[in-house]
Amino acid sequence: MGRPPKKWDTRYKCVREELDEIFSELDAKTKKITLKLLDNAAFIALKLEDLQAEINEKGMVTEYQNGANQYGTKKSPEVEVYLSMIKNYTSIINTLMNALPDGSSAGSAANSLIDFISRGNKSAGSS
Repeated sequence: MGRPPKKWDTRYKCVREELDEIFSELDAKTKKITLKLLDNAAFIALKLEDLQAEINEKGMVTEYQNGANQYGTKKSPEVEVYLSMIKNYTSIINTLMNALPDGSSAGSAANSLIDFISRGNKSAGSS
């Protein structure tokens, strides 16, 4: 997204550190249990950024031809993968958010954002 191009390891380390900071309020036991979720969230976040760049470059649809007379357009493979990965990323982040202690600053901020997004989708049609 807004990050300059860097080597994968450098990008991963930056995202992983951001996640560690966001979820720093997890107690030691919970943190140990959620380490792999944090790793996967960082991995998926980077892959989503890469997919966004590809989608911006190539577009959201691709042309196909299945035979002499059967052709058209469909969602690009990058869009298909992106949609699948964003669902997994959202699920992981929700799981991590639910692991935060009640009243944590990260949890409160995220819950406010989720509430805002949810209300926005519902009120968009009623304006």
